[in-house]
This record gives sequence, C-alpha cells and structure tokens, in this order.
Amino acid sequence: MQLVVARIGRAHGIKGEVTVEVRTDEPELRLAPGAVLATDPASAGPLTIETGRVHSGRLLLRFEGVTDRNAAEALRNTLLIAEVDPEELPEGEDEYYDHQLIDLDVVTEDGTEVGRITEISHLPTQDLFIVERPDGSEVMIPFVEEIVTEIDLEEQRAVIAPPPGLIDDRAEIASSRDDSA
Repeated sequence: MQLVVARIGRAHGIKGEVTVEVRTDEPELRLAPGAVLATDPASAGPLTIETGRVHSGRLLLRFEGVTDRNAAEALRNTLLIAEVDPEELPEGEDEYYDHQLIDLDVVTEDGTEVGRITEISHLPTQDLFIVERPDGSEVMIPFVEEIVTEIDLEEQRAVIAPPPGLIDDRAEIASSRDDSA
C-alpha cells in the first residue's frame, strides 16, 4: 500500500536541497537516506534520498541526481509516496494510518449514528475527518482527543463527543455586542 509521507516545498540553496512538508509521524523511518520514494506526479520519480538534515526547524532533503537549484525547484509540490505493508501498524498506541480510518462508522457517545469517514484532510494545525452523513451531506470533524474519544478498529467505529453545533444546530451564538445598541 502507498502512503503520502511528504510534499516537496521550495528549493534551499544552490546545491539541490529542498524543504519538505512532512506528512508522516515517522520521518526518521520514511525519509531516511537511501529511501526510494514514488512520486505524484509519477513523472518526477522515483526519487532516492541522498541526504537529510534539519535547518531552522525544517527538514531539508537532497535527492540523488538533483544537483542544482533549478532541478530542485522543478520538484516543488511533488508528493513523496512510501510503499508500506498493509499489515504494518504505526509505532504509537494512539496513531493510525489513513487506510485504517477510512470507512469507519462515526457515532456519538450515546450511540447516535453520525455517518462514515470518507476522507482524512491533513491540515497544518490538525487533521479532519470528512464524514458522509446518511442523507448524503458531509460534516468535518476535527481529529482531536477532546472530540474523537475512541477509535475501535475491531468494531470499525469512531466514537465522538461533539461540541454543540459541530454536527447539529445546537450552537449557542455568543456576542459581546450590546443588544440595545
């Protein structure tokens, strides 16, 4: 199975290094020197990581055969894809691969059906479950501990404790404006 592990950003310096937006919890495993990664678009790869280092909090990679800034800049926005055994599990107890979460039923803590996870959206601040409701509409649920209280892979369900307004119209609008104005 293939997993997106990073997106190539802008070129760094003149010797072919690129910044990468890491999309894996295991960069030391997936983005290590010697790793051969497929790409999207496929025409850009496969790419073999030659070196990697952290500079000012960002991961910089250099790929075999990419020796100058122009070649590095040509890779911008390319997705890096690792081949992973479908039976492999993440190292952390509360970590999941996207393929484990897609198609899970989403229910509230009292058992009310919300829908089914159809997609995981990876944003800079948090991940979102895109959930298709029984009526065909979609709702986005932040994948944070306070809202997603349990992932049960055996039962194929995600249990949520949604705040008012997340999946229904129970939201209370608070305003600091004076109503008499």
